[in-house]
Amino acid sequence: MKRAYETLLNEYLQFFPCVAIIGPRQCGKTTLLECLPRHWKIYDLEKQSDFQVIAEDTDLFLRLNQKNIAIDEAQIRPELFSALRVAIDRDRQTTGRYVITGSSSPKLIRSVSESLAGRVGIIEMAPFSFAEVSENLSPLFFRLLIERGTLQDFIEQLKPHGKLKDIHTFWFKGGYPEPWVKKDERFHSTWMNQYIDTYLYRDVARLFPGINELRFRMFVQLLAGISGNIINYSDMARSLGVSQPTVRDYFEIADGTFLWRNIPAYTRDSVKRLIKHPKGYLRDSGLLHHILRIPDLDGLLTHPGMGRSWEGMVIEEMIRGLNSLGVGFDYYFYRTGAAAEVDLILEGDFGLIPIEIKHAQTVPLKQLRSLKDFILERKCNYGIVINNDEVPRMYNEKIIGIPFAYL
Repeated sequence: MKRAYETLLNEYLQFFPCVAIIGPRQCGKTTLLECLPRHWKIYDLEKQSDFQVIAEDTDLFLRLNQKNIAIDEAQIRPELFSALRVAIDRDRQTTGRYVITGSSSPKLIRSVSESLAGRVGIIEMAPFSFAEVSENLSPLFFRLLIERGTLQDFIEQLKPHGKLKDIHTFWFKGGYPEPWVKKDERFHSTWMNQYIDTYLYRDVARLFPGINELRFRMFVQLLAGISGNIINYSDMARSLGVSQPTVRDYFEIADGTFLWRNIPAYTRDSVKRLIKHPKGYLRDSGLLHHILRIPDLDGLLTHPGMGRSWEGMVIEEMIRGLNSLGVGFDYYFYRTGAAAEVDLILEGDFGLIPIEIKHAQTVPLKQLRSLKDFILERKCNYGIVINNDEVPRMYNEKIIGIPFAYL
């Protein structure tokens, strides 16, 4: 199954001496390296023989291998980043020399940013999006979004690229590639169990040797329960029997290892009293449903957390779609003290776009009051409602409804 990031990788190799591909374990980073030309050499730092070759004398290795080198799981050898800077600066003008990948390390981005600033293009990779599962590698929706298309463009040009049943199957299972490729229910459940254990006991325990593994496991269980909610650090601290600083550290670990998506509050330019605490989601809906022990799609559709799960999945689809195109943007949620709320706000060169997310097919106008007010107060060009309607439709001159199948 081809990835949407392949085009971006090839583009960045024309722009930068080094490209860094970051993302959670098992999202497909190593497989993406296989799209590099055959003359590239790929080293895996989790393979002992490859680690010894590079770690013995990293500077010498890079002098001997000045281009067409890919290094997988680079965070295992932190000294590599400063050595790469020296190697790149010997021939700063030549692009496309190195590709590195990394996962499960909050320090990874900081190391890349500090050592390779101006020398590296960073691609944040994720498990499959629905667009990739449905083999729609360049969704028109995102092109229209970043090119400031009109609402009429969305109405006239968008086409569905998936059936409602397929969308719900993707939502229930999540996007990790290996279970998708195997297409076996027993394998899916077993793989999820193994993935959670590996995440808890190998990566987190290795990266944070002093962490209380039992409490962190309890923390992950609590994350599933609060996914889609505004974070209350004091409540989490009481539930775990730890201090608030420890809970904040746990959240930083979960976000930095790509398990959790922290959504900051949008607090700018408002005379209203706003909620300033962040909101968050488990990034993969399949992992969320597995931790919550939701057995099947019927169980999901009747689960009290169904709406929050759908919301998180749609937000991830939006973020993954823009990331795969290399678009610079920020994301937020908005909520006032009077409980007026907008699920997602995107801000970039394309402007400020508020988005409301509904699982239903029909969305009454009264449910869009907060979205309408936000558009009016901040003079947004338009707002979007993501739903499960049959076709895109206008709610008013500033709000368009777009079915998930058309993203």
